[in-house]
Amino acid sequence: MSGYSEYKLSAALEGHSDDVRAVAFPNASTLLSASRDSTVRIWKLVSTPPPTFDYTISSHGSAFINSLAYYPPSPEFPEGLILSGGQDTIIEARQPKKAAADNADAMLLGHGHNVCSIDVSSEGGWVVSGSWDASARLWRVGKWENEVSFEGHEGGVWAVLAYDKHTVITGCTDKIIRVFDTSGRLLRNIRGSTDVVRALCKIPDNHPSGAQFASASNDGVIRLFTIKGDLIAELLGHESFIYSLASLPSGELVSSGEDRTVRVWNGTQCVQTITHPAISVWSVAVCAENGDIVTGASDRITRVFSRQKERQAEADVIQQFEAAVRESAIPQQQVGDINKEKLPGPDFLKQKSGTKDGQVQMIREDNGSVTAHTWSAAAQEWVAVGTVVDSAGSSGKRTEYLGQDYDYVFDVDIEDGKPPLKLPYNLSQNPFEAATKFIQDNELPISYLDQVSNFIVQNTQGASIGQSSQPQQQSGADPWGQERRYRPGEVPPPVQHASSPETRPKVVPQKTYLSIKSANLKVISQKLQELNQQLVSSGSKDISLNPPEMNTVMTLCRELDSSKSLNAASPSLQTAICLALKVATLWPAANRLPGLDLLRLLAAATPLTASAKYGDQDPILAIQSSGVFNAPVNVNNVMLTVRMFANFFETQAGRGLAVGRFDPIMSMVKSLTTKDSSPNRNLTIAVTTLYINYSVYLTSEGREIAPESSEQALVLLDELAKILSKEKDSEAAYRGLVALGTLVGGLGEEVKCAAKEIYAFDSMLSGMLDTSLGREPRIKGIIGEITSLI
Repeated sequence: MSGYSEYKLSAALEGHSDDVRAVAFPNASTLLSASRDSTVRIWKLVSTPPPTFDYTISSHGSAFINSLAYYPPSPEFPEGLILSGGQDTIIEARQPKKAAADNADAMLLGHGHNVCSIDVSSEGGWVVSGSWDASARLWRVGKWENEVSFEGHEGGVWAVLAYDKHTVITGCTDKIIRVFDTSGRLLRNIRGSTDVVRALCKIPDNHPSGAQFASASNDGVIRLFTIKGDLIAELLGHESFIYSLASLPSGELVSSGEDRTVRVWNGTQCVQTITHPAISVWSVAVCAENGDIVTGASDRITRVFSRQKERQAEADVIQQFEAAVRESAIPQQQVGDINKEKLPGPDFLKQKSGTKDGQVQMIREDNGSVTAHTWSAAAQEWVAVGTVVDSAGSSGKRTEYLGQDYDYVFDVDIEDGKPPLKLPYNLSQNPFEAATKFIQDNELPISYLDQVSNFIVQNTQGASIGQSSQPQQQSGADPWGQERRYRPGEVPPPVQHASSPETRPKVVPQKTYLSIKSANLKVISQKLQELNQQLVSSGSKDISLNPPEMNTVMTLCRELDSSKSLNAASPSLQTAICLALKVATLWPAANRLPGLDLLRLLAAATPLTASAKYGDQDPILAIQSSGVFNAPVNVNNVMLTVRMFANFFETQAGRGLAVGRFDPIMSMVKSLTTKDSSPNRNLTIAVTTLYINYSVYLTSEGREIAPESSEQALVLLDELAKILSKEKDSEAAYRGLVALGTLVGGLGEEVKCAAKEIYAFDSMLSGMLDTSLGREPRIKGIIGEITSLI
């Protein structure tokens, strides 16, 4: 390794309040970072040496931002464009000079689920994106239309690569790499990964292997391929999931992953391992001008590394970073089972050299603790990278929560941007009972039951009553998955030793109503004011809100944001509801979104929403008359409307209205399932949630079964048959099955007979078991319940 120049810390950029999930490095003086705190930040180099950066917030969204790319300057966009996407399914294109409060240059709508990958082809003039909705999409810059959809994926598209101006490569959770031309034609499937494909990057022409692109996977392997699909080499060294890949101007590759490291690869050899004081290094990017590296990690810090002395941080800053790595706690579950008695002592580090850069060696210290060390090939020495603990944050004692002691108290991230919920658990409890109580206490959808219970079982396997350690999530860690992390879009693996079927509670019939209430009221408020001003400026004062009316609506938003419930005695509440109805029904269709979103929240927050009148119409008839379901359908408007219908079931008055208007509601919603193509995923989830609530109402205890109940149940069966016969999304299918099971389990023989003989649900469900959906434990379980009922 003589002559090799090591990367050292250049700057540690603090500002994000949650995990930094994506980074980009447009030029030597500009960095970009995107975070779970819903912001994109532009970091500008303000002085050097040492390098000092300051940031501005480019974008502030309403949900986690997971993907980021930079489109270089063009005549139309002389400063280039920042493209970001995430959980709200929208891709934002914004010039760097625009403030976060300004309108974006474009909002790309089309994906039905989290946007998890973006790449650009400046030569081709397009952007490509991948999503959990099992599609990749090509967008023409400037026109901002979804020009091409790349179909055929059997899972989320977690990686996209604009290989050249004619070629797109995708990496999928179905473990397959696909190569397309830009017309959408599939050129080839490339197999070889043994797990989810997480990252792709183009390999420089000067790479010694002759390979043309690289992939990285949850199996911890980087694979080098030709564009024809020939596997050239496998790079081994990472000890867990690999999240990100990038290429250096030198022809080297750089990678980052769940093992807390960034690794630099020369040819097929790892030549440097940079350990971070974090749980995950989510993203890595390279500056093409100077070869510096930027990383984004779970400790909320964006870091820059450089090989050039003049761009490295001062010695004390580098020492602080190295000390933070040495002193970091490594959860036991990240390193697997360790037999302390067989580990070497500290003398090993002086007597034995490592065999490759990044090799990990556990050492039993004289005080009985276990420390981890990695081999630095460049320095020819072992580097301490942390101390192994029973769990991240474990105290070695039972944990107190709300005045009681528990064996475990887990942190569970459920709602975007909100603090994690606490999940207390004692080993003497049934995991399903604990999961059910957690869901009920926090008013969560019952569809989470399997994930929560599986998480409990996985993370307490082998534990016995009275054990001293209690695994706890670090703040910011994703719950519910392998290695205590929730992997969005993945199916939790089958759990060994899980509770037996006899102890597993039945899911159907569902007894409680579901609602969809999470929202960003600040964004809704801002959008209402912005769109109202546009109406005033364009001369549409007849439908705009005057200043006192706007103040009334803003007050309502603040009250909803602070309590999520409203004082029914407030004299302005009825007025505010009517104003929201005005926005949702009279404003131009493209501007109605914030009004419909507000009505959705009001439907659940107060019974006054159900009794509000706009003219001589109730809210449901007013919405119907407004033409929101007329072609061409605005998918987001329709989705929020259906969510509002579902949320009405939160109050007694709302249930009365929704049930009394069953026919007009169904006539609107049914139009969505008669189309040739499947609706947007979020829309289908809203529809199936509404059907669950109707099913719960029709089968509720103590309610006298009216003659029309069976007729309404048959209408619901007909709609559920249309959805379940073609639905491929797990959550949408699960909710449809909950509605179906509730109907056939809670009503009479007429409904069961129709389900079997008219709609042939028995054979439909049997066929579903043979699909990828049928391999999910929760889907398989509920299908078994429904089959036994019919």
